[in-house]
Amino acid sequence: MAEIKDPENTILLELKGGTVTIELLPDIAPKHCERMKELARSGAYDNVCFHRVIDGFMAQTGDVANGNMEKDFNIRAAGTGGSDMPDLPAEFSGIPHDRGTIGAARSQNPDSANSQFFINFSDNHFLNKQYTVYGRVTSGMDLVDAITRGEPPVSPDRMVSMKVAADA
Repeated sequence: MAEIKDPENTILLELKGGTVTIELLPDIAPKHCERMKELARSGAYDNVCFHRVIDGFMAQTGDVANGNMEKDFNIRAAGTGGSDMPDLPAEFSGIPHDRGTIGAARSQNPDSANSQFFINFSDNHFLNKQYTVYGRVTSGMDLVDAITRGEPPVSPDRMVSMKVAADA
């Protein structure tokens, strides 16, 4: 596991094969970082599926309303919802969508990000300054690369749990 410099702004994402360490970027996107920590601390991300996983592009998850594989799960609804909290304003920056960065998923409206996010499998610079980047994988990218592909996957993988390192 990577060295954790700032436990309050580090996410430990447990996947079936082990732990992915994510460094949040609160100086770049403070509202998105706070939202991820709030949802992680409440357990909202636990058991949520990866509902859209495109080889060579990204793995999307975080639909806490419809993606929990332990609560009335329907893969067709996964990806259509968010949390009970209000949508977030865009926090676009010059940080590029490089391999391993975390981006805020949203609708056509730039200010519609809520709980869903994606992890870039490759450099996706066509997304730069159009989707908020608010974190990066610092270890465990091999585990992200192993997430089952599909739109949606036939047998989706899930976030087993997500914790803020300061609480772990």
